[in-house]
Amino acid sequence: MSSHAGPVRPGRSRFRRLLGELWFQVIVAAVLGVAVGLAAPGVGENLKPLNDWFIALVKMIVIPVVFCVVTTGIASMDNLRKAGRIGAKSIGYFLVLSLLSMLIGLLVANVFQPGAGMNVDPATLDASAVPASATEQHASFTGFVSSLIPESLFGAITGDGILAALLISIVFGVALNMAGPSAAPLTSGISALSTVVFQIVGWVMRLAPIGTFGALATVVATYGAGSLQQLGYLILLFLGTCVVYVVVILGAIMRVCRLSLLGLMRFLKAELLVALSTCSSEAVLPQLVRKLEILGIGRPVVGIVIPSGFSFNLDGSAVYLTMASLFLAQALGIDLSWQQQLVMVGVMMLTSKGTAGIAGGAFIVLASTITAVGHMPLAALALIVGIDRILNEGRVFINVLGNAVAAIVIGKWEKDFDHDRATTVLSARGEQVEALEAEYEAAQRSPGTGHLRAPRR
Repeated sequence: MSSHAGPVRPGRSRFRRLLGELWFQVIVAAVLGVAVGLAAPGVGENLKPLNDWFIALVKMIVIPVVFCVVTTGIASMDNLRKAGRIGAKSIGYFLVLSLLSMLIGLLVANVFQPGAGMNVDPATLDASAVPASATEQHASFTGFVSSLIPESLFGAITGDGILAALLISIVFGVALNMAGPSAAPLTSGISALSTVVFQIVGWVMRLAPIGTFGALATVVATYGAGSLQQLGYLILLFLGTCVVYVVVILGAIMRVCRLSLLGLMRFLKAELLVALSTCSSEAVLPQLVRKLEILGIGRPVVGIVIPSGFSFNLDGSAVYLTMASLFLAQALGIDLSWQQQLVMVGVMMLTSKGTAGIAGGAFIVLASTITAVGHMPLAALALIVGIDRILNEGRVFINVLGNAVAAIVIGKWEKDFDHDRATTVLSARGEQVEALEAEYEAAQRSPGTGHLRAPRR
């Protein structure tokens, strides 16, 4: 009997371990959500609050994470010029990748003409189908600058604006750094607060399967499969472009960094699945910060690149903006010259910056661009409002993965990146990953840890 009992117990152990994995729970919840949405649409539509509650819980903890990570990262720097270098390099990288993403979307839409032949009469469009949030207030340069300035110092920390919180966190960290030993107790207190905040993040992320279940049940119940047939070509073309972007552009960047893109995607699978199911890149910001520190990127780099990247480095949204704009123009029979298209890209480079990584943000930026350029009626957005949720899947995936790659690039550029550790982490499996995460948690409780060293093999 003992010969039979031996091999069974490890199998059960592996299955129990799989059930405890967040990414597996998210997949199961996604399948159940789709099933409920198809089998009982009435029930599915009423499950939307589950996703809303999960997103609200994550947004509750995002700003404290940004404040703790950025403040302690800058306060512990030996040289404040490093913060300036990280910021300048990040913005430069973001601008180059955003422009490249928009030009890729422009090229694909011009070559494949997804809206050609639809011949939609603008007079027949139902402007009431466009969400009020897309028409009430449009992004502008002055609005962007205003969003950086909070009403009060601590109002930025208690509010929900990532950029304002990032600005105050940088200022606070610089002040702590310059204050020297007299500010050491406050720096230690914020470091201790960081440990508590990440404990809360862990609890909140365990609720991700519930948010996933509610989100997918609602989407499938609301739109169904048949409603997507008319615009299926645009969906397939956009998602195909996203796949090519990940494989070619992000893959090339990771090869230059001598790391595996597939390994990074496997390491971030839980975060990518949560972002896909909730259509919110902001939903995974706290956990992404933690994972990238485990990967071996220094806290100052992660603390500046990731929060700013979720407002400035939305490459998936950039691809979407140019493709969707040209699709709408083609559907209405409007022929845009190359000069007009380049002007549109220039406007989008401005209007797309400073948008938080929340669901539907790119749709509002699209409305802003259409209004600013004036080449088509705003009511044209009614053509794609029904599939925007589906298109959001591709752009959110790229936004999250692209920012993780950006942190690696800036970390290597700044020589604040442990390549050996990253190689070990990206090749780890199962219990090895759990051991690395446990090592990170232990290091969090020890003062003065910028990033972790490569474990001995």
